[in-house]
Amino acid sequence: MATFLYKLGRLAFRRRRIVALVWVALLVAVGAGASTASAPPDDDFALPGTEAQEAFDMLEERFPEANADSATARMVFQAPNGEKITATDNRAAVEEVLEEVQGEQTAAVSDPFAPQSGAVGKKGQTAYATVTYKVPAMEITDETRERIRDAAETGREAGITVETGGDALFVEPDMGHGEIIGIGVAAVVLILTFGSLVAAGLPLITALIGVSIGISGIAALGATLGLSATTSTLAMMIGLAVGIDYALFIASRYRAELMEGREREEAAGRAVGTAGSAVVFAGLTVVIALAGLSIVNIPILTKMGLAAAATVVIAVLVAITLVPAALGMVGKRIFGRKVRKANPETGAPSAAAAAEKPNGGTRWAGFVLRRPVAVLVTAILGLGAVAVPVSSMTLGLPDEGNQPTDTTQRKAYDILSEAFGPGFNGPLMTVVDAADADDPKAAASAVRKELQGLDGVVAVSPPTFNKSGDTATITAIPKTGPSDAETEDIVQNIRDQADDIEAKTGAALLVTGATAVNIDFSQVMNDALVPYLSLVVGLAFVLLMLVFRSVLVPLKAALGFLLSVLAALGAVVAVFQWGWAAGLLGVEQTGPIMSMMPIFMVGVIFGLAMDYEVFLVTRMREAYVHGESPGQAIVSGFKLGARVVTAAAVIMISVFAGFIGASDSMIKMMGFGLAVAILFDAFIVRMAIVPAVLALLGEKAWWLPRWLDRVLPNVDVEGEKLREQLAGGSGEEVAPPRQREHETSGV
Repeated sequence: MATFLYKLGRLAFRRRRIVALVWVALLVAVGAGASTASAPPDDDFALPGTEAQEAFDMLEERFPEANADSATARMVFQAPNGEKITATDNRAAVEEVLEEVQGEQTAAVSDPFAPQSGAVGKKGQTAYATVTYKVPAMEITDETRERIRDAAETGREAGITVETGGDALFVEPDMGHGEIIGIGVAAVVLILTFGSLVAAGLPLITALIGVSIGISGIAALGATLGLSATTSTLAMMIGLAVGIDYALFIASRYRAELMEGREREEAAGRAVGTAGSAVVFAGLTVVIALAGLSIVNIPILTKMGLAAAATVVIAVLVAITLVPAALGMVGKRIFGRKVRKANPETGAPSAAAAAEKPNGGTRWAGFVLRRPVAVLVTAILGLGAVAVPVSSMTLGLPDEGNQPTDTTQRKAYDILSEAFGPGFNGPLMTVVDAADADDPKAAASAVRKELQGLDGVVAVSPPTFNKSGDTATITAIPKTGPSDAETEDIVQNIRDQADDIEAKTGAALLVTGATAVNIDFSQVMNDALVPYLSLVVGLAFVLLMLVFRSVLVPLKAALGFLLSVLAALGAVVAVFQWGWAAGLLGVEQTGPIMSMMPIFMVGVIFGLAMDYEVFLVTRMREAYVHGESPGQAIVSGFKLGARVVTAAAVIMISVFAGFIGASDSMIKMMGFGLAVAILFDAFIVRMAIVPAVLALLGEKAWWLPRWLDRVLPNVDVEGEKLREQLAGGSGEEVAPPRQREHETSGV
């Protein structure tokens, strides 16, 4: 691996103009495809294998006249205190609103005052009407939305309260300007790290080229593959963070090789051969974690994971080809002006001069080596305390009840809950498959009576049949709200009674609707978490064994990841569910954690956490196989890698934190969760727990059974074989004594 990447790095350095032109041409081509592509589709929460999805599929097949994708607007009316909405003046105001709301895209408007409609509250103060449109919510025009708002304002001017729910008023959420904030902070950090504007700009430019290609590719294929705008935003978030980090690590190693006195082309080759190997394996762990989301078997999650994984692959390819090409273009300007003036011949300071003064990483490593138990216990207890809220985490999908209280959707939701009961906003749609029943209408009526007799069900609508008369829908209103645990019990109770109902009536009964989908979605997420973790952690464990030639180091890495991800999820629950510091982060409404968020965050965090494990511990093992003691190897690893890892972590935290300003709840949660997770993992797990554990393990940390050492291929991430090959050709001493000891002892 190292030898191949060494040759690739030198080739890219020599043919830098050709390499740069290829990447720019690819960017232009993909950008052209994105500019001519159709608008991205809305997120599709399909749930293969669940009862809710089975019912939806049946409705789509047998109720073609009822377009489930059609947008709706629910106009909610409330009379002034002490008045009835059915009073002459108020009724006239309602009818005027419903007349004004009709337009070219309107399919039907219900009459709230029709007999048996049930659209007027028991107290007579509240009523609602449903406006159905001919097109999905994403195709509703601005003119139609403005017509809805104007109609509502007409009702308000007449003296009644008018609020609007439904998806017809859906507006694409504001994703904020997280990428701009992240890039700005990254630029400052890179300038402080490198001391050169040119060196700081190199990782930014190469990362932006890579992420632009990735996002443009998603946009170009969005309509074809069903990749939504949320998918693009998450891919950009991850691709930008890893792209900057990977370029930073290779550029830093290149500078270190120049300080050792290497020629520029040779330095680029060695940088790609060593740091580039770590980039490839770190990127591979991220790809495994993201692509592994496909085992959950939820299309939207699979698409998000694969799209983000593809962006990471592009970031890796950019790092090992475009970055060395860019290094060849900047020349000596990879160092600041002061350094170049002080070293006019080479343009780089000497490694000996840089090693004279211990840096912060060296001092911190020394502190951990002196007090490993205290550092380890403090770090574990601290993360454990932050993880406590995970025990009360509630999963769900957002609805209008989670909207900010000042929105018309939330006001409509609250008015309906007060007038018709909390379960009105979470109706359960039951589908009666009466195709095999002797008398479908009698069977549906019997099903309705069974539903009316269930505890927790306060109202049941009459059956509505399709044209062929073999399938009916019945709406059951639960006593409790859509996110209440009691509602989940009601859904489960209906499903438990389905077999008995079928035996009595001959009709199969399925439960679906938004509330049932929410319940099924959360259950799928819970069921998939353990298999997903087993697959991802297992594959990454094997990968890290290949990298570190150790059993305990990968085990420590996996356990450290679990600790950091639990702490990050605990922080998410504390803010987004409990409401701690919610106002500071712009969280206007707390509620359940979005169902897909934890498992997606687990996948992303795992991949990114392994980045720092690979970059930091690879330097330690490199020093160890060169003959240093385990303790001194830890110090050397921090001396060479701590500053760069710190800069990379700050950059990644900044990129993720920038997306907290997005209005989309999923993006806001992901931005906060990932930023906190990287903070915990980089600065507590990798910077504190890892050296403390390695210090306590000593030589045992690098133990590998002889039989396993013979079985596992040597991927040579540290570039030992590359060094021996280069040393053999140049007359240098072939030094790694610890490596020779490993080869003879099998340790």
